[in-house]
Amino acid sequence: MPHPLQWGKQETDLFAKIFSGLVLSVAATLPGLALAEGAVTKACRVPDFPQEVQCGKVQRPLDPAHPEGRKIDINYVVVPSQDRNKLPDAIFLLAGGPGQSAISVAGWGQFAFSRLNRRRDLVFVDQRGTGRSAPLNCTELENNADMFDAEQAFQSSQKCLSRLQALPYGDLKQFTTTIAMQDLDAVRQAQGYAKINLVGVSYGTRAGLEYLRQFPQSVRRVILDGVVPPDARLPSSDAQLALDAVFADCVKDARCNAAYPRLAERWSKLLAGLPRQVTLQHPRLGSEMQILMTRDLVVSMVHKSLYAPMNVSGLPYALTQAEQGKYAPLVALSGATNLPGQGSIAYGMHFSVWCAEEYARLPDVPAADDFSRVMDGMYKKICEKWPRGNVPAEFYTLPKSPVPVLLLSGGIDPVTPTPRGAHVAEALGPLAIHLSVNNAGHGLMSQGGCLRELAYRYLNAKDDQEANKVDTSCVRQIPRPMAWQLPLPMTAASAGATGNGGKP
Repeated sequence: MPHPLQWGKQETDLFAKIFSGLVLSVAATLPGLALAEGAVTKACRVPDFPQEVQCGKVQRPLDPAHPEGRKIDINYVVVPSQDRNKLPDAIFLLAGGPGQSAISVAGWGQFAFSRLNRRRDLVFVDQRGTGRSAPLNCTELENNADMFDAEQAFQSSQKCLSRLQALPYGDLKQFTTTIAMQDLDAVRQAQGYAKINLVGVSYGTRAGLEYLRQFPQSVRRVILDGVVPPDARLPSSDAQLALDAVFADCVKDARCNAAYPRLAERWSKLLAGLPRQVTLQHPRLGSEMQILMTRDLVVSMVHKSLYAPMNVSGLPYALTQAEQGKYAPLVALSGATNLPGQGSIAYGMHFSVWCAEEYARLPDVPAADDFSRVMDGMYKKICEKWPRGNVPAEFYTLPKSPVPVLLLSGGIDPVTPTPRGAHVAEALGPLAIHLSVNNAGHGLMSQGGCLRELAYRYLNAKDDQEANKVDTSCVRQIPRPMAWQLPLPMTAASAGATGNGGKP
């Protein structure tokens, strides 16, 4: 996952385009898995849909250990199949983040899976803490100025914490992935689906794995895109490896190396020259900005830029310009000044999940690189005071899967690269298929084409044997996106320049 304060429009839009049981008689006997109360479904209209869809909600206990206590509504949208020969196994799309509303990206999800929607319902559940389900939004963190001041961002997170705890549903210990997947199963029961298909992206893959662990009898088939293992924390060093690969590939490419020679050396020089005060023009508003560029801030902006290959292609140019004191390209590339996009993150839910599930697993040893130091440092600071729910030991396990699972990985993904997917696939056993595209970034299904066709054939296969033999030959390796070819002659004047007239 990216640093919690690093999400810009490019990440939220990326995820927006992609999207992140037991039988009833048995489920009713287990603690915290009572049948859904007060289920209501009715025709409605939601953004991005010209036609009516079905809006539903189930009432769930805030604290499953006390089902008689306070209740919250879990809201969801069903895009019904229009075929008379409708198939009974719906597709549930699990959003990323953690903290993204599934309903907010339902329009694109319906577009991406329109062929499957002909005979299967598509279901988008706002996980507790997101969207319309007891939302834990941190409006205090929506000020872009926080992107440039870590201490201000931390103070804003503490203000948000105080406000959220005052809400009627402000027991933030009750927003773990384990509890949320019990909510998801309540939606399945309310809709009368015996088995469902799961499609998860980024954090949604961890949620899908947890649902599969708790409710294996209620799952037909699973697709996991950008795999987040539950049994191994996400090392921020993956981002350093992704950046090192940018430098190495530029050296190998004659055109890139000619335009941006000694890129790794220039990156080191850039960091060594920080902090420095710079003046630049706001990429969106056109107004003048005075910013103290710190080492942590520059590392954060580079981390955001590593998510999408298209942005990675601009990094050699942006870093070379920044090394000369011209930071506008890097600021624009990172999306740090963009408006919040569709699929924005509910940071209160993000911290509630991540602090409970990952905080105790952060290493106490010194960070191995700048990315680890920045990411882990901010999480530790926020999570020290953030309430943390109980996470069962079983959450961190990966039992053998009784159903087919298709896993997708991007080789230059800075947070969930190929080794993460390979590890989970091995643990899940012989019914798991892992596909990796070496030079793809975070979220392969956002590329459309072959991978969406593959997802269709995989989920549409009549039985498990057919699913496991699905033809994957259309998945081909692709070259790394070519770096922007803008030669930058190094002269004494340009080497000492500062951004838009600013002085170091």
